[in-house]
Amino acid sequence: MAKNLLIVESPAKAKTIEGYLGKDFLVKSSYGHIRDLVKTDDAIDTENDFKQKYEVPSDKKAVVSELKKLAKAAEMVWLASDEDREGEAISWHLFETLALSDDKTKRIVFHEITKPAILKAIDQPRRIDYNLVNAQQARRVLDRLVGFELSPVLWRKVKPSLSAGRVQSVAVRLIVERERDINKFQAEASFKIVAQFLTENANEQFKAELPHRFSKKEDASTFLKECIDAAFQVNSLEKKPGKRSPAAPFTTSTLQQEASRKLGYSVARTMQLAQRLYEAGHITYMRTDSVNLSDTAIQAAEQEIVNAYGDKYHKLRRFKTKSAGAQEAHEAIRPTYFSTHSITEGGSEGRLYELIWKRAIASQMSEAEFEKTTAKIAVSTRKEELVASGEVMKFDGFLKVYMESTDDDSDSQSDQNDDNALLPPLSKGQSLALKSMQATERFSRAPARFTEASLVKKLEELGIGRPSTYAPTISTIQNRGYVVKEDRDGRERRFVVLSINKQDVEEQVKTEMTGAERSKMFPTDIGVLVNDFLVEHFNDIIDYHFTAKVEKEFDEIAQGEKEWTKMLSEFYGPFHAGIQDTLENAERATHERQLGADPETGKPVSVRVGRFGPLVQIGSADDEEKPRFASLRKGQMIETITFDEAMDLFKLPKKVGVFEEKEMTVAIGRFGPYIRHASAFFSLPKDLDPMDVTEEQAIEIIKEKRQKDIDKIIRVFEENEEARIENGRWGPFIRLGKQNIKIPKGTEIETITYEDVLKWADADPKGKAKAAKKAASTAKKAPAKKAPAKKAPAKTGKKTPAKNKAKK
Repeated sequence: MAKNLLIVESPAKAKTIEGYLGKDFLVKSSYGHIRDLVKTDDAIDTENDFKQKYEVPSDKKAVVSELKKLAKAAEMVWLASDEDREGEAISWHLFETLALSDDKTKRIVFHEITKPAILKAIDQPRRIDYNLVNAQQARRVLDRLVGFELSPVLWRKVKPSLSAGRVQSVAVRLIVERERDINKFQAEASFKIVAQFLTENANEQFKAELPHRFSKKEDASTFLKECIDAAFQVNSLEKKPGKRSPAAPFTTSTLQQEASRKLGYSVARTMQLAQRLYEAGHITYMRTDSVNLSDTAIQAAEQEIVNAYGDKYHKLRRFKTKSAGAQEAHEAIRPTYFSTHSITEGGSEGRLYELIWKRAIASQMSEAEFEKTTAKIAVSTRKEELVASGEVMKFDGFLKVYMESTDDDSDSQSDQNDDNALLPPLSKGQSLALKSMQATERFSRAPARFTEASLVKKLEELGIGRPSTYAPTISTIQNRGYVVKEDRDGRERRFVVLSINKQDVEEQVKTEMTGAERSKMFPTDIGVLVNDFLVEHFNDIIDYHFTAKVEKEFDEIAQGEKEWTKMLSEFYGPFHAGIQDTLENAERATHERQLGADPETGKPVSVRVGRFGPLVQIGSADDEEKPRFASLRKGQMIETITFDEAMDLFKLPKKVGVFEEKEMTVAIGRFGPYIRHASAFFSLPKDLDPMDVTEEQAIEIIKEKRQKDIDKIIRVFEENEEARIENGRWGPFIRLGKQNIKIPKGTEIETITYEDVLKWADADPKGKAKAAKKAASTAKKAPAKKAPAKKAPAKTGKKTPAKNKAKK
């Protein structure tokens, strides 16, 4: 047995560190947290300084048992969990649960997994920082109290199985309020003037624009008419040098934002990949709000820049973090070794690593230098001037490596100036020939819906949450069904284009697609209902300023400036009183909205949240005749659905024809629109409106689905037609009735017998042995028809990738 037991959070990290330490060290993983608050109501004693009751989950008992044995036998135990508050709390939980003593326990931290960093940490051990532990405990206790006391209120006053949380509810509020801003928005039209000019001598072409827009079509038309016979000349020419500086190295927040913009990764995926990169020793710790780089890192970056690009590309920079709670002793996210431009892993991890490398190296590079030229063009018949601008790069500097993206990069570029377009040589007083001029109708834009990245940015701006909370918060609000992240198609919009055509102004009406959304976050009706209830009855809890104030108090506890139980007492008293008052006095929330009366029956038409989601209802529960119901379709919301849209929903289900002497019916279910035929269901393609489905289309959809089902069957067993080998997402598997059975690794498909199927079915821990036996006993005596023979891989194919056990 080694003299020293070193405990880290993940097995991947343990494996990396084990290679750096000698035979005197045994490195083991705790697999994240080893204990948590009990699930019962007595987890926190609110009358006894918020004392907590913990338990070791069943899936961690074996880990704890092994670590206890190893700790008892070791001369020294080293707690090496992560360097943030959560990591400190994990070390404390290990200390308590393993019954360790101060004299044989040391706490070490490092922000990169390299041999020098590990050995330096071993040389500079410390004790557990109870200020950090208390800050984490305060967060955990407060969030448990909010969740456990608010959720039952929602069950009774809104809908069963709902939940609330301090940070998640604020995030939902942001999305709901943004959606309402968009719904209230009225687009305003204006006309943008763009001209194409030719230089008289060189005959070179360039573009110029009128700096302001006309709100009326008549004014834009008048301007164009007065330009038909006008003379144009360069009134002024100005050249200005400009510089652009690189962005700071990544923090958790900026990494999540940029990985979303440039790579299309979700916030959760970015953090999973970053965790793997950190544990493999490729990058520094990925949960940080500091933009600071160590002296060693700055020197390494300088050496790499000078070697790769030359002295003129290097400029030493030290960035300061604006966040009040940031810890400058920590570093920004950077490559462990700047000399490693890419990693062997490749794929998603490799792309994220390259993004981190480029951002960090660019932060230590020179500014990009430009020369911007602005020409103002006089119109002889008008007082306004047209403006042409161009940009010439004189020195690329940091842009040789990296350019930061913005949230607007995906927007339409039609309204943006080509500031980087080159202008031909021009001189003051030079005459210009007008080639063309147009006035195009443009519309003001509604506020943009949040992407995951822009929501993280907003939360950070408001001081809500910390680096470790962004990803789980965004995952939670989607998993709860309060928010959906999806694409939505745009709608067609008409716009007017006025053009100079010879001696007249010509008008054309064109169409464009507008409002298309990609990976945007939309509130659901349940999310709106919960948000409105919480805003009405618990506005203090989900107030932006209050949530930010709580985060600041956690920071003060971490710095030893505030007592954590006092902070919780100040919060809990008023909060608990509000819970009791709401339970006793608040009315049940339905989010119901009256739309009008049914023309046929005169019964009221309303829309509300029902047991299975938002629905339209004709009639009321008091009527003798049962009310009629219809579910809202994707993209429809209770707040915005019109009476006509609601009544259209009752046109379904509708019969669309007959196939194989059986009727085909189109309807909308919980999982979207479908065709029902002969007790089978066939989903409609996303681009096909259920109201427009024809008999021919329905037959084609049924045939295509049947063919797909046939194509995936590799083999059917003669003994039982319900036993078959199919091709699945991860390779071949056996389906026996409703039971799916894994094929043992290395098994040849052709050699599998029906007896093997039954044996594997009985041994399958996930399957139901009873179902397998029942299927065997009901097998038909006559042999079933074999499916067409297909070539199958010799082995079972791909396995489902094992999930990285990241810290929750």
